[in-house]
Amino acid sequence: MRTTFGVVDGEPVQVVNRPRPLTLAVCDARALDEAKVRNLVAAEAARPFDLSNGPLLRARLLRLGDGEHLLLLTAHHIISDGWSTGVLIREASALYRAFAAGLPSPLAELPVQYADYAAWQRRWLQGDVLDAQLSYWRERLADPPPVLELPTDRPRPAQPSNRSAGEPFTIPATLARALKELSRAESVTLYMVLLAAFKALLHRYTGATDISVGTPIAGRTRTELEELIGFFVNTLVMRTSLAGDVTFRELLARVRETALGAYLHQDVPFERLIEELRPARSLNHTPFFQTMFVLHNDVRDELDMPGLHTRTGGGASATAKFDLTLTLQEEADGSLSAHLNYNADLFDQSTVRRMAAHYERLLRSRPPTPGRVSPPCRY
Repeated sequence: MRTTFGVVDGEPVQVVNRPRPLTLAVCDARALDEAKVRNLVAAEAARPFDLSNGPLLRARLLRLGDGEHLLLLTAHHIISDGWSTGVLIREASALYRAFAAGLPSPLAELPVQYADYAAWQRRWLQGDVLDAQLSYWRERLADPPPVLELPTDRPRPAQPSNRSAGEPFTIPATLARALKELSRAESVTLYMVLLAAFKALLHRYTGATDISVGTPIAGRTRTELEELIGFFVNTLVMRTSLAGDVTFRELLARVRETALGAYLHQDVPFERLIEELRPARSLNHTPFFQTMFVLHNDVRDELDMPGLHTRTGGGASATAKFDLTLTLQEEADGSLSAHLNYNADLFDQSTVRRMAAHYERLLRSRPPTPGRVSPPCRY
């Protein structure tokens, strides 16, 4: 979090700076209504970073009322990822508890730093190791996946604004438990069940039988990396055929095979794949896939600070990176909170709300016995 990025001889370089205090800007927002507070939060999230001079982590405290505050922590993705957020929350909680009790920091020294990981990855991911991983993806993606043509409310603009909006919904705990039972019965993971249902939904909406979905993977394949804050996440392409009169059980098996193969070859950075495979590029759509699927299968970390009642929330992105991004989060009560982010250039909220309802209906139709993936339809 004290790293900045400069340019030397035309090449980007990482600069690890000396430790320095994090400035906490305090804003009195007691006179603002809820809508204005949301606008203030969105403006803070959209404020650009100076990569050369930093800081790349910002903190701002909004005073909403007597004894009520909103703490905004904004980090550039170049120094952090979703896993890092959990590390930050746990460490901040531990430090607060210790300092409130007059105790020293309880945090142990880290065995490695991010720079150590970067140097190790550069040494390891070359030669035969790199060739084997690239060979897998060349075979999977040599014939580029077709663009997924979802039925949109408006034509795709020549100059997309990538405006983002989202539709939240919830998978109840009873249904989530049934899906976990199904995953155990079929020797797959909950992630695979939820991804298969998402692919079935996309198939129904488009009629496509060759469907690629992007998915993030944590990239922390060594235990000593688990407590580091940094950008480790990579993007994998989950390409699955839905050709034939496929049952949901057969689709699960295909998704399982796809996922396991991708996991074994997860180390090639997505940007390197694009460089090597050179897919056709367009301002209108992203290469290889136009939809993203995310499952956070650990209950989210919450700030635990004596004397304070806290609740942790995530900020919504103002930019739609893909046509659709389905994100699911396991909650402490056993439910799954879900959020369907969409490109507002293309879709109306009412359309995406129907998609969310259709996805839940698909999940309800699966357990306890998988049936056939219905023929394509546009509802």
